[in-house]
Amino acid sequence: MQIEPYDVVIVGAGAAGVGMGVVLRHLGIERFVLLDRYQIGASFERWPAEMRFITPSFPSNSFGQLDLNAIALNTSPAFSLQREHPTGKEYAKYLRSVAEHFELPLKAGTEVQSVKPQENGSGFTVVTSQGNIQSRFVIWAAGEFQYPQSASFPGANLCKHNSQVTTWREVEGDEIFIVGGYESGIDAAIHLSNLGKRVHVMDRSGIWNYISSDPSTVLSPHTQERLTNAGQDKRIHLNDGVEVIRVEAVPEGFAIYTVSEESQPGQVWTTAVPPILATGFAGSLQLVEPLFEWHEEGYPLLTEHDEATLTPGLFLAGPSVRHGPIIFCFIYKFRQRFAVVANAIGEQLGVDCSVLDIYRQNGMFLSDLSCCGEECTC
Repeated sequence: MQIEPYDVVIVGAGAAGVGMGVVLRHLGIERFVLLDRYQIGASFERWPAEMRFITPSFPSNSFGQLDLNAIALNTSPAFSLQREHPTGKEYAKYLRSVAEHFELPLKAGTEVQSVKPQENGSGFTVVTSQGNIQSRFVIWAAGEFQYPQSASFPGANLCKHNSQVTTWREVEGDEIFIVGGYESGIDAAIHLSNLGKRVHVMDRSGIWNYISSDPSTVLSPHTQERLTNAGQDKRIHLNDGVEVIRVEAVPEGFAIYTVSEESQPGQVWTTAVPPILATGFAGSLQLVEPLFEWHEEGYPLLTEHDEATLTPGLFLAGPSVRHGPIIFCFIYKFRQRFAVVANAIGEQLGVDCSVLDIYRQNGMFLSDLSCCGEECTC
Protein backbone atom coordinates (compact mmCIF):
# COMPACT_ATOMS: atom_id res chain seq x y z
CA MET A 1 0.00 0.00 0.00
CA GLN A 2 1.37 3.40 -0.97
CA ILE A 3 2.36 5.65 1.91
CA GLU A 4 1.61 9.33 1.42
CA PRO A 5 4.31 11.70 2.70
CA TYR A 6 3.36 14.85 4.62
CA ASP A 7 5.21 17.38 6.70
CA VAL A 8 2.36 17.59 9.22
CA VAL A 9 -0.69 15.46 9.95
CA ILE A 10 -3.37 17.04 12.13
CA VAL A 11 -5.62 14.48 13.81
CA GLY A 12 -9.07 15.97 14.33
CA ALA A 13 -11.06 18.60 12.45
CA GLY A 14 -12.74 20.37 15.32
CA ALA A 15 -11.90 23.75 16.82
CA ALA A 16 -8.27 22.84 17.56
CA GLY A 17 -7.63 21.03 14.29
CA VAL A 18 -9.10 23.72 12.06
CA GLY A 19 -7.35 26.45 14.05
CA MET A 20 -4.00 24.69 13.72
CA GLY A 21 -4.60 24.23 9.99
CA VAL A 22 -5.11 27.97 9.52
CA VAL A 23 -1.82 28.77 11.27
CA LEU A 24 0.05 26.26 9.08
CA ARG A 25 -1.54 27.94 6.05
CA HIS A 26 -0.27 31.32 7.24
CA LEU A 27 3.20 29.83 7.64
CA GLY A 28 3.12 28.68 4.02
CA ILE A 29 3.34 24.98 4.88
CA GLU A 30 1.70 23.09 2.02
CA ARG A 31 2.22 19.42 2.75
CA PHE A 32 -0.22 18.92 5.60
CA VAL A 33 -3.60 17.29 6.04
CA LEU A 34 -6.45 17.17 8.56
CA LEU A 35 -7.84 13.73 9.35
CA ASP A 36 -11.26 13.20 10.90
CA ARG A 37 -13.31 10.05 11.23
CA TYR A 38 -16.47 12.03 10.47
CA GLN A 39 -16.37 15.61 9.19
CA ILE A 40 -15.46 19.12 10.28
CA GLY A 41 -17.08 20.01 13.59
CA ALA A 42 -18.76 16.61 13.98
CA SER A 43 -18.50 16.65 17.78
CA PHE A 44 -20.31 19.99 17.93
CA GLU A 45 -23.01 18.61 15.64
CA ARG A 46 -23.83 16.00 18.28
CA TRP A 47 -24.47 18.43 21.11
CA PRO A 48 -28.00 18.36 22.55
CA ALA A 49 -30.08 20.86 20.57
CA GLU A 50 -30.47 23.20 23.55
CA MET A 51 -26.80 23.27 24.56
CA ARG A 52 -24.99 26.52 23.82
CA PHE A 53 -21.53 27.96 24.29
CA ILE A 54 -20.96 29.26 27.81
CA THR A 55 -18.40 31.74 26.50
CA PRO A 56 -20.03 34.70 24.73
CA SER A 57 -19.23 35.63 21.14
CA PHE A 58 -18.91 39.28 20.18
CA PRO A 59 -17.56 40.90 16.97
CA SER A 60 -14.85 42.93 18.69
CA ASN A 61 -12.04 42.35 16.15
CA SER A 62 -12.02 45.98 15.03
CA PHE A 63 -11.17 46.99 18.60
CA GLY A 64 -8.21 44.63 18.86
CA GLN A 65 -10.06 41.94 20.82
CA LEU A 66 -10.62 38.63 19.06
CA ASP A 67 -14.04 37.02 19.50
CA LEU A 68 -13.67 34.59 22.46
CA ASN A 69 -14.91 31.66 20.39
CA ALA A 70 -12.91 32.41 17.22
CA ILE A 71 -10.21 29.94 16.24
CA ALA A 72 -8.60 32.06 13.50
CA LEU A 73 -7.58 35.66 12.98
CA ASN A 74 -10.09 37.99 11.29
CA THR A 75 -12.99 35.62 11.95
CA SER A 76 -15.87 35.89 14.41
CA PRO A 77 -18.65 33.37 15.12
CA ALA A 78 -20.76 36.26 16.42
CA PHE A 79 -20.48 38.06 13.09
CA SER A 80 -20.93 35.04 10.84
CA LEU A 81 -23.65 33.36 12.91
CA GLN A 82 -25.27 36.43 14.49
CA ARG A 83 -25.35 34.55 17.79
CA GLU A 84 -23.84 35.46 21.14
CA HIS A 85 -24.02 31.90 22.55
CA PRO A 86 -24.04 29.61 19.49
CA THR A 87 -25.37 26.06 19.49
CA GLY A 88 -23.16 23.15 18.54
CA LYS A 89 -24.62 22.95 15.04
CA GLU A 90 -24.13 26.68 14.53
CA TYR A 91 -20.51 26.52 15.65
CA ALA A 92 -19.85 23.57 13.33
CA LYS A 93 -21.12 25.78 10.51
CA TYR A 94 -18.58 28.46 11.53
CA LEU A 95 -15.76 25.89 11.53
CA ARG A 96 -16.73 24.68 8.06
CA SER A 97 -16.76 28.24 6.73
CA VAL A 98 -13.25 28.85 8.13
CA ALA A 99 -11.96 25.61 6.62
CA GLU A 100 -13.47 26.47 3.25
CA HIS A 101 -12.12 30.02 3.28
CA PHE A 102 -8.56 28.88 4.00
CA GLU A 103 -8.92 25.83 1.72
CA LEU A 104 -7.73 23.43 4.38
CA PRO A 105 -6.89 19.94 3.10
CA LEU A 106 -9.23 17.45 4.74
CA LYS A 107 -9.57 13.68 4.61
CA ALA A 108 -13.02 13.11 6.11
CA GLY A 109 -14.26 9.62 6.95
CA THR A 110 -10.74 8.65 8.00
CA GLU A 111 -10.39 7.04 11.39
CA VAL A 112 -6.94 7.13 12.97
CA GLN A 113 -6.21 3.75 14.51
CA SER A 114 -2.69 4.32 15.80
CA VAL A 115 0.34 6.58 15.56
CA LYS A 116 3.70 4.82 15.29
CA PRO A 117 7.02 6.67 15.64
CA GLN A 118 9.51 5.50 13.01
CA GLU A 119 12.55 3.71 14.34
CA ASN A 120 14.99 6.14 12.70
CA GLY A 121 13.31 9.09 14.42
CA SER A 122 12.40 10.74 11.12
CA GLY A 123 8.67 10.95 11.69
CA PHE A 124 5.56 8.86 12.13
CA THR A 125 3.39 6.32 10.42
CA VAL A 126 -0.25 7.17 11.03
CA VAL A 127 -2.35 4.04 10.62
CA THR A 128 -5.86 4.90 9.42
CA SER A 129 -8.97 3.19 8.11
CA GLN A 130 -7.99 4.47 4.65
CA GLY A 131 -4.39 3.26 4.72
CA ASN A 132 -1.08 4.38 6.20
CA ILE A 133 0.13 7.96 6.10
CA GLN A 134 3.69 9.03 6.70
CA SER A 135 4.43 12.39 8.28
CA ARG A 136 7.36 14.16 9.86
CA PHE A 137 5.15 15.73 12.54
CA VAL A 138 1.79 14.87 14.10
CA ILE A 139 -0.47 17.34 15.86
CA TRP A 140 -3.03 15.54 18.02
CA ALA A 141 -6.13 17.75 17.99
CA ALA A 142 -8.82 15.08 18.27
CA GLY A 143 -11.93 15.99 20.23
CA GLU A 144 -13.30 14.60 23.47
CA PHE A 145 -17.08 14.60 23.01
CA GLN A 146 -17.07 11.18 21.31
CA TYR A 147 -15.52 9.42 24.33
CA PRO A 148 -18.09 9.72 27.16
CA GLN A 149 -17.27 8.58 30.67
CA SER A 150 -20.14 6.10 30.79
CA ALA A 151 -18.70 3.44 33.11
CA SER A 152 -17.93 5.49 36.21
CA PHE A 153 -19.62 3.07 38.62
CA PRO A 154 -21.48 -0.29 38.59
CA GLY A 155 -24.79 0.09 36.79
CA ALA A 156 -23.74 3.20 34.89
CA ASN A 157 -24.79 1.34 31.75
CA LEU A 158 -28.38 1.65 32.98
CA CYS A 159 -28.09 5.42 32.82
CA LYS A 160 -28.10 7.73 29.81
CA HIS A 161 -25.01 9.87 29.19
CA ASN A 162 -25.83 13.47 28.31
CA SER A 163 -23.92 13.08 25.03
CA GLN A 164 -26.55 10.56 23.94
CA VAL A 165 -29.32 13.15 24.23
CA THR A 166 -30.37 14.76 20.95
CA THR A 167 -32.77 17.16 22.66
CA TRP A 168 -33.87 17.39 26.28
CA ARG A 169 -37.47 17.26 25.08
CA GLU A 170 -37.02 13.56 24.40
CA VAL A 171 -36.35 12.76 28.08
CA GLU A 172 -39.41 11.12 29.62
CA GLY A 173 -40.61 11.39 33.21
CA ASP A 174 -41.50 14.21 35.57
CA GLU A 175 -38.63 13.71 38.00
CA ILE A 176 -35.06 13.38 36.68
CA PHE A 177 -31.83 12.53 38.51
CA ILE A 178 -28.53 13.85 37.14
CA VAL A 179 -25.17 12.43 38.21
CA GLY A 180 -22.53 15.16 37.98
CA GLY A 181 -22.83 18.86 38.68
CA TYR A 182 -20.30 20.59 36.49
CA GLU A 183 -21.23 22.52 33.32
CA SER A 184 -22.98 19.73 31.42
CA GLY A 185 -24.91 18.55 34.48
CA ILE A 186 -26.18 22.00 35.42
CA ASP A 187 -26.95 22.80 31.78
CA ALA A 188 -29.09 19.65 31.61
CA ALA A 189 -30.81 20.53 34.88
CA ILE A 190 -31.69 24.01 33.64
CA HIS A 191 -33.19 22.80 30.36
CA LEU A 192 -35.14 19.99 32.05
CA SER A 193 -36.43 22.42 34.67
CA ASN A 194 -37.55 24.78 31.91
CA LEU A 195 -39.58 21.86 30.56
CA GLY A 196 -41.42 21.66 33.89
CA LYS A 197 -39.57 18.66 35.32
CA ARG A 198 -38.28 18.28 38.87
CA VAL A 199 -34.53 17.75 38.76
CA HIS A 200 -32.09 16.37 41.34
CA VAL A 201 -28.40 17.03 40.72
CA MET A 202 -26.02 14.78 42.64
CA ASP A 203 -22.39 15.81 42.88
CA ARG A 204 -19.52 14.81 45.11
CA SER A 205 -17.93 18.26 45.33
CA GLY A 206 -20.85 20.62 44.83
CA ILE A 207 -18.99 22.72 42.31
CA TRP A 208 -21.80 25.30 42.30
CA ASN A 209 -20.67 26.37 45.79
CA TYR A 210 -17.22 27.48 44.65
CA ILE A 211 -16.04 30.84 43.33
CA SER A 212 -12.91 31.40 41.24
CA SER A 213 -11.78 33.78 38.52
CA ASP A 214 -10.81 30.75 36.42
CA PRO A 215 -13.97 29.21 34.87
CA SER A 216 -11.94 26.07 34.12
CA THR A 217 -12.44 25.00 37.73
CA VAL A 218 -15.91 26.36 38.61
CA LEU A 219 -19.20 27.05 36.89
CA SER A 220 -19.04 29.88 34.36
CA PRO A 221 -20.87 33.14 35.14
CA HIS A 222 -23.27 32.37 32.28
CA THR A 223 -24.23 29.06 33.89
CA GLN A 224 -24.38 30.50 37.41
CA GLU A 225 -26.77 33.20 36.20
CA ARG A 226 -29.02 30.70 34.43
CA LEU A 227 -28.99 28.43 37.47
CA THR A 228 -30.05 31.29 39.72
CA ASN A 229 -32.91 32.21 37.40
CA ALA A 230 -34.05 28.59 37.02
CA GLY A 231 -33.87 28.06 40.78
CA GLN A 232 -36.59 30.60 41.39
CA ASP A 233 -39.17 27.96 40.42
CA LYS A 234 -37.68 25.56 43.01
CA ARG A 235 -37.70 22.64 40.57
CA ILE A 236 -33.91 22.12 40.74
CA HIS A 237 -32.56 20.40 43.86
CA LEU A 238 -28.78 20.54 44.27
CA ASN A 239 -27.27 17.76 46.39
CA ASP A 240 -23.60 18.28 47.21
CA GLY A 241 -21.34 15.92 49.11
CA VAL A 242 -23.18 13.02 47.48
CA GLU A 243 -21.30 10.38 45.48
CA VAL A 244 -23.18 7.81 43.40
CA ILE A 245 -21.59 4.39 43.84
CA ARG A 246 -24.00 2.21 41.85
CA VAL A 247 -27.34 2.07 40.07
CA GLU A 248 -29.59 -0.96 40.01
CA ALA A 249 -32.77 -1.86 38.16
CA VAL A 250 -35.71 -2.30 40.56
CA PRO A 251 -39.45 -2.86 40.03
CA GLU A 252 -40.08 0.86 40.49
CA GLY A 253 -37.47 1.72 37.88
CA PHE A 254 -33.94 2.44 39.09
CA ALA A 255 -32.32 2.66 42.52
CA ILE A 256 -29.44 5.09 42.97
CA TYR A 257 -27.09 4.18 45.81
CA THR A 258 -24.91 6.92 47.25
CA VAL A 259 -22.35 7.64 49.95
CA SER A 260 -22.12 10.96 51.70
CA GLU A 261 -19.09 12.79 53.06
CA GLU A 262 -16.32 10.59 54.48
CA SER A 263 -17.80 7.63 52.56
CA GLN A 264 -20.66 7.17 55.00
CA PRO A 265 -23.71 5.28 53.64
CA GLY A 266 -26.05 7.75 52.03
CA GLN A 267 -29.61 7.82 50.86
CA VAL A 268 -30.99 5.39 48.29
CA TRP A 269 -32.94 7.28 45.66
CA THR A 270 -35.56 5.72 43.39
CA THR A 271 -36.51 7.02 39.97
CA ALA A 272 -38.86 5.75 37.29
CA VAL A 273 -36.61 6.75 34.39
CA PRO A 274 -32.89 6.22 33.70
CA PRO A 275 -30.65 8.73 35.48
CA ILE A 276 -28.68 11.16 33.34
CA LEU A 277 -24.89 10.86 33.43
CA ALA A 278 -23.06 14.17 33.27
CA THR A 279 -19.74 12.59 34.13
CA GLY A 280 -17.65 14.12 31.38
CA PHE A 281 -15.43 12.54 28.75
CA ALA A 282 -12.34 10.36 28.73
CA GLY A 283 -10.69 12.24 25.88
CA SER A 284 -9.13 10.97 22.69
CA LEU A 285 -5.62 10.80 24.13
CA GLN A 286 -6.36 7.27 25.29
CA LEU A 287 -5.61 6.20 21.69
CA VAL A 288 -2.01 7.46 21.92
CA GLU A 289 -1.53 7.17 25.66
CA PRO A 290 1.83 5.28 25.48
CA LEU A 291 3.38 8.14 23.48
CA PHE A 292 3.01 10.57 26.39
CA GLU A 293 4.40 10.79 29.89
CA TRP A 294 1.64 11.39 32.41
CA HIS A 295 1.43 13.51 35.53
CA GLU A 296 0.11 11.79 38.65
CA GLU A 297 -3.00 13.98 38.35
CA GLY A 298 -3.76 12.44 34.97
CA TYR A 299 -2.70 15.00 32.36
CA PRO A 300 -0.01 14.58 29.67
CA LEU A 301 3.40 16.15 30.22
CA LEU A 302 4.44 18.59 27.49
CA THR A 303 7.45 20.69 26.61
CA GLU A 304 7.22 24.48 26.44
CA HIS A 305 6.13 24.02 22.81
CA ASP A 306 3.30 21.56 23.68
CA GLU A 307 5.37 18.67 22.34
CA ALA A 308 5.15 15.29 24.02
CA THR A 309 8.11 14.95 26.38
CA LEU A 310 8.29 11.24 25.54
CA THR A 311 7.85 11.45 21.77
CA PRO A 312 9.59 14.26 19.86
CA GLY A 313 7.58 15.45 16.87
CA LEU A 314 4.19 14.69 18.46
CA PHE A 315 2.36 17.87 19.49
CA LEU A 316 -0.89 18.40 21.39
CA ALA A 317 -3.52 21.04 20.62
CA GLY A 318 -6.91 21.58 22.21
CA PRO A 319 -8.60 21.28 25.61
CA SER A 320 -6.24 18.58 26.93
CA VAL A 321 -3.29 21.00 26.94
CA ARG A 322 -2.17 21.73 30.47
CA HIS A 323 0.95 23.10 32.11
CA GLY A 324 0.81 22.46 35.85
CA PRO A 325 -2.11 24.46 37.29
CA ILE A 326 -2.69 26.28 33.99
CA ILE A 327 -5.55 24.60 32.12
CA PHE A 328 -6.27 25.41 28.46
CA CYS A 329 -9.69 23.77 28.27
CA PHE A 330 -11.63 26.61 26.60
CA ILE A 331 -11.22 27.79 23.00
CA TYR A 332 -10.05 31.26 23.99
CA LYS A 333 -7.34 29.56 26.04
CA PHE A 334 -6.03 26.76 23.83
CA ARG A 335 -6.06 28.88 20.66
CA GLN A 336 -3.23 30.90 22.27
CA ARG A 337 -1.00 27.87 21.81
CA PHE A 338 -1.62 27.22 18.09
CA ALA A 339 1.16 29.56 17.00
CA VAL A 340 3.51 28.15 19.66
CA VAL A 341 3.16 24.69 18.10
CA ALA A 342 3.33 26.03 14.54
CA ASN A 343 6.46 28.06 15.34
CA ALA A 344 8.25 24.99 16.73
CA ILE A 345 7.37 22.96 13.63
CA GLY A 346 8.15 25.79 11.24
CA GLU A 347 11.62 26.31 12.68
CA GLN A 348 12.43 22.62 12.22
CA LEU A 349 11.15 22.74 8.63
CA GLY A 350 13.26 25.82 7.91
CA VAL A 351 10.24 28.06 7.35
CA ASP A 352 10.29 31.83 7.94
CA CYS A 353 8.17 32.16 11.08
CA SER A 354 8.12 35.98 11.20
CA VAL A 355 4.57 35.87 9.82
CA LEU A 356 3.50 34.68 13.26
CA ASP A 357 4.24 38.12 14.72
CA ILE A 358 0.65 39.04 13.94
CA TYR A 359 -0.45 36.25 16.26
CA ARG A 360 1.59 37.80 19.06
CA GLN A 361 -0.05 41.16 18.38
CA ASN A 362 -3.50 39.59 18.61
CA GLY A 363 -2.98 37.58 21.79
CA MET A 364 -2.71 34.25 20.00
CA PHE A 365 0.93 33.43 20.69
CA LEU A 366 1.17 32.76 24.41
CA SER A 367 4.73 31.53 24.92
CA ASP A 368 5.32 32.98 28.38
CA LEU A 369 3.15 31.21 30.93
CA SER A 370 4.49 33.16 33.91
CA CYS A 371 1.71 35.73 33.44
CA CYS A 372 -1.05 33.12 33.68
CA GLY A 373 -3.02 32.06 36.71
CA GLU A 374 -3.55 35.53 38.19
CA GLU A 375 -6.66 35.89 40.35
CA CYS A 376 -9.11 38.76 39.95
CA THR A 377 -9.03 41.25 42.85
CA CYS A 378 -12.62 42.42 42.46
